[in-house]
Amino acid sequence: MSERHWGPADRESALAAVKGRSEPWDLIIAGGGITGAGVAREAARAGLNVLLVERQDFSWGTSSRSSKMVHGGLRYIAQGDIRTTMHSVHERERLMREAPGLVDLMPYMMPHYKGRFPGPFLFGMLLRVYDFLAGKRYRRFWSAEKILSRFPFLRQEGLRGVTEFADAVTDDSRLVMRVLHEACSDGAVALNYTAVCAMQQDASGASVVLSDQESGEEFTVQARAVVNATGVWANTLREGQTSELQTIRPARGSHILIPAERLPVDVSFTVLHPRDQRPIFVYPWLGRTVIGTTDLDTPMPGNEEIGITRDEVDYLYELSEFQFPGLGLSDADVISTWAGIRPLVSSGASDSSGEKRDHTVWKDGRLISVSGGKLTTFRLIALDVLDAAKEWLADGTLFNDDAPVFAASSSLSAHPDPALWKRLSGHYGEAVAEQICTDTTYGADVIEGTGTLWAELAWCARNEAIVHLDDLLLRRTRVGLLGTNGGLVDIPRLHALAQKELGWDEDRWLSELERYQSLHSRYYALPEA
Repeated sequence: MSERHWGPADRESALAAVKGRSEPWDLIIAGGGITGAGVAREAARAGLNVLLVERQDFSWGTSSRSSKMVHGGLRYIAQGDIRTTMHSVHERERLMREAPGLVDLMPYMMPHYKGRFPGPFLFGMLLRVYDFLAGKRYRRFWSAEKILSRFPFLRQEGLRGVTEFADAVTDDSRLVMRVLHEACSDGAVALNYTAVCAMQQDASGASVVLSDQESGEEFTVQARAVVNATGVWANTLREGQTSELQTIRPARGSHILIPAERLPVDVSFTVLHPRDQRPIFVYPWLGRTVIGTTDLDTPMPGNEEIGITRDEVDYLYELSEFQFPGLGLSDADVISTWAGIRPLVSSGASDSSGEKRDHTVWKDGRLISVSGGKLTTFRLIALDVLDAAKEWLADGTLFNDDAPVFAASSSLSAHPDPALWKRLSGHYGEAVAEQICTDTTYGADVIEGTGTLWAELAWCARNEAIVHLDDLLLRRTRVGLLGTNGGLVDIPRLHALAQKELGWDEDRWLSELERYQSLHSRYYALPEA
């Protein structure tokens, strides 16, 4: 794992090295979400000189605000797209094998009610194909009597039974970081808070203007090809390179997070909203329960955060009360919220839920753009992008289309807390997990209400390109989502950690704390009723 550009004092030297480079990069990647990280990982593995830049923080956009699910693509079977389902299922199984503790199997349950679609027979037929593609049988039918003995709070009226199947769950932001670490280990350079402002291309290459978002300084670098992995903002960079822009349809998906004891589920329920029959998930995540997601057309975003709306909150309350009668969720139960924007490539569907989720690649000379796609298939998306860029790269550049995403690691001695060890080794890799578990400064102290170790927080501060407090609390760790008061349960101790590990003086600390509290209250807490 390469950390040479990611320590608290390393950003300036990394920027200086990029500015001073005279040779062109083989590939410059704009976008530090899962798609850009996946492209960087596969390109660096092939020996290319790779620079990845992200105008905000790594995984700042959709890749830290998804439903955290690594789906096999069950919906594609119903649409007759067996090929996409097969690819998705195979990638899901691969990720579970390669990164246990980061991508883990989760049971899903679909309740069936009299007179409501889909019935258990039809749904079971779809699952037969799903399991066949996975090479494993996950499906199982539960009678109403048996499922109610396990989940007595489930809606009983008209319940015919429940079909169980399986997909996987992850921490999407940690997935991005682990993929970026693999890319940097193979020589890639990754810079957050560095934006692509402009691009020009000719027969000899591409000239790219970058801007350091912290200082405002602009500088120019050269590349053989540029990958535009900016998601919903893909057309911004394509403008000026083509007159045939594809319509990107931004769709907002929002979630609420509540205490597990308020709705104790150890499976993901897939339930249909009574108002519009849209599937909503209710599932466990890092010790809490999540309800989501909405799916609404939203205006094209600028360079700012987005948050859940009051209408969406009420929509999710309506679902929870219908499916779990008497639950009575209120604002007092909600610990945090998050909202993300899916970059759908428009096909003219009447609403965003009807749009396909597969990715599209556009080639505008040396600019290769990609949008859409699923978290699950980021590796396949990356290979499609690099295939489109091949003509601009050195002859003989080979991409291994079956290599593992994560480098194999040796099995270390058993940890006294197997669940903790599995999570840490999955989220950070075994070598880093060992460092965290043997930290003598912070010990095994847990941040209240989160399950996150103070030693974990300190390691991320030291090694993962932290520029702002929200980088640390909302993306490198999930303290800001899982903990009450935005995770600020012990401000003096957090203050001391920031001084020690990040070198922040009193003025910087106060500025960052104020920024974080404002950001969290506006975008990660409930909007006013």
